[in-house]
Amino acid sequence: MDELLTERSGGILRVQFNRPAKKNAMTLPMYTGLADLLNEAGKDENVNVVLLHGAGDSFTAGNDLEDFIKNPPGPGESPQARLISALIDFGKPLVAAVHGVAIGGGTTILTHFDFVYAADDTKFQLPFINLALVPEFGSSYLLPRQLGYLQAAEILMLGEPFSAARAGELGLVTAVVSTSDVLSRANETAQKLARKPTGALRACKGLLKFSERQQLEKSVVRETEEFAAQVRSADAKEAISAFLAKRRPDFARAKPVQPALKAS
Repeated sequence: MDELLTERSGGILRVQFNRPAKKNAMTLPMYTGLADLLNEAGKDENVNVVLLHGAGDSFTAGNDLEDFIKNPPGPGESPQARLISALIDFGKPLVAAVHGVAIGGGTTILTHFDFVYAADDTKFQLPFINLALVPEFGSSYLLPRQLGYLQAAEILMLGEPFSAARAGELGLVTAVVSTSDVLSRANETAQKLARKPTGALRACKGLLKFSERQQLEKSVVRETEEFAAQVRSADAKEAISAFLAKRRPDFARAKPVQPALKAS
């Protein structure tokens, strides 16, 4: 598909988000397409590493909101759920080169990666709370585990943008490098990994991920159920409408009017 470009070389599968005019915002076909690519790469003996990056001036702005509003995920199977499962199941190294913006799912997807290189001008943000939504991609479990509870609460509950330097301080990325070098640095690591003994490398990743997998899968189920409920709430409808209209949301208008209490 045109929105996901692939290139294979020396045991590395490079996957590029390719909607530069939309800052690589993800559509439903992109979720399923990336899930299929990961599932196929997991079985392909000629693929040792997957490297993900974005076209144009961004990694990805997360969900394409217009597409998302038309097809909000439910509590069961969905394109988003397929990608989460593919990420959890993928037993080979994942490397990301991040630049420009990494918003919402563009940040939470990185919690499943083994190596993340961020350009020094990257803007990260987890704006779920601003849209009256909750975190996804297992990030409600992975971020506190990776960053610590207080740091995870800060970036999830406030939903404010933060810099690549701050992402480095938090431990969200492996290294911060210049924009001109970010893809070459990620590719250099991918090449090193591709030359390692594949069986031992997969076993090593499996051991590193072993203790978290069961709890992660439980957290994803809870996240998916809660996300499906919140995305259909009056607050979420108001927040998303306000975002698209570029106005400040008024959550008071989303609340039903309560009857006045009568004196007894």
